[in-house]
Amino acid sequence: MVRKVLLGLLLALLTLAAVLVFNTWRKGSRQLNVPAIEKLAFDEQSAAQHLGEAVRLKTISSRDDAALSSDQFLQLHRLLEARFPKAHSVLKREVVGGLSLLYTWPGSKPDAKPLLLMAHQDVVPVAPGTEKNWAQEPFSGVVKDGFVWGRGAWDDKGNLIAQLQAIELLAASNFKPERTIYLAFGADEEVGGLRGAAQIAALLKERKVRLDWVVDEGLLITEGIMPGLAQPAALIGVAEKGYLSVVLKMAATPGHSSMPPPKGTSAIAMMSAALKRVDDDQLPGGIRGVAQEMFATVAPEMTGFSRVALSNLWLFGPVVQKQLEAGASTNAMLRTTTALTMAHAGNKDNVLPGVAEATLNFRLLPGDTKEQVLARVRQQVQEATGTEKFELFALPGAVDASKVSPTDSAPYRLINRTVREVFPGTLVAPGLMIGGTDSIHFGDISDHIFKFSPVRAKTEDLARFHGTNERISVDNLSDLIRFYHRLLTVGAQATAP
Repeated sequence: MVRKVLLGLLLALLTLAAVLVFNTWRKGSRQLNVPAIEKLAFDEQSAAQHLGEAVRLKTISSRDDAALSSDQFLQLHRLLEARFPKAHSVLKREVVGGLSLLYTWPGSKPDAKPLLLMAHQDVVPVAPGTEKNWAQEPFSGVVKDGFVWGRGAWDDKGNLIAQLQAIELLAASNFKPERTIYLAFGADEEVGGLRGAAQIAALLKERKVRLDWVVDEGLLITEGIMPGLAQPAALIGVAEKGYLSVVLKMAATPGHSSMPPPKGTSAIAMMSAALKRVDDDQLPGGIRGVAQEMFATVAPEMTGFSRVALSNLWLFGPVVQKQLEAGASTNAMLRTTTALTMAHAGNKDNVLPGVAEATLNFRLLPGDTKEQVLARVRQQVQEATGTEKFELFALPGAVDASKVSPTDSAPYRLINRTVREVFPGTLVAPGLMIGGTDSIHFGDISDHIFKFSPVRAKTEDLARFHGTNERISVDNLSDLIRFYHRLLTVGAQATAP
């Protein structure tokens, strides 16, 4: 009997192993097989110097003060005209919302759907007190040791300069686009884009423009970030998470701390219970949607257990999900995230406050809505505190997640193909943008919006984004230019392959 049981277990294990091997083997590569193109030659050092000049201008944006740094933005506009004369000879320039720029290069076939490249002029400020930690002055724009240093070199003046440099090269070669090409350079992306990108999108919609595709800043070409993946991976953002901040106010009778109310009924106690409940009971996550497609695309390119596990999520799904949830960035791909960001109560150590206030920030996964999250939080607070006497409201600027751009489309294949041509050996997969971009405002006028910055980045580079020692390598900048040059050369044809 024991022998039969052991044999049965062995047979079951062998069958399971065979199923795992078969599933892993049958999921072949999804990568396009295209040859690399000849490397475009141009003055790379000159392009780097142009970016350095742009970085020296402190184009810091403000949500409340539209005129902040306006002199710096206007200097940047003049710099762009001076450094890219051939581009400006073929482009029509319009100023929108005071400081944002919309460029138009009319196509020879007006019936062909136009395309849009995006970047933003503004930058985030340098955190006070951290200036001394920079290897180069934060707004020096110096080109040294193969890098352009300074705030905005990566986010996002690198893309802006690269796009105009690509147009400059195309104009110099007498290139004639069949599709109309738009460039949109917002001046307030870092504070929501309502004065810039939102107004540009509204203007194009008013003109009845329907864009074939849009490329904005976004995900990167990652190197060594995914375990089990040896090759660089270009993640094309096909969707962007939504944004919702809510304020919770709990009220109670103020009084002297020597005579506290019954346990759990002070404003701070009720707020603490409410926040703990919301934080403990976050929205459920899962490997689905964009995340599922991303892992299905990269799995065949992996080695070892990573490939087996991602090829057999029916068995290893819970284990993989637990590992992903342990990392902040990978957890954010799986769910609508909850972050407790601000809390205030009281103004004296011996006084019971009458009001406690907290702010919670949610980044919404495609499929979850602002209304659903707000209703969920309301119910959680009621259950945690046993009262309905509280205020809960959304702050301005809330937005649902973007639509998911299809990967079985000509625009996605064009970007996929361009990456494989310009960056040989790089894998391409769809991904989810967990931060915000200006392209969120263009959902009404295009079904194909991609958030992708073809910048090669390693794990140690990610802290430079909005952080100390922001920089971009001259090689990276040069390949950005090559990418946009190739994308426009092919994509601006009326019948792009």
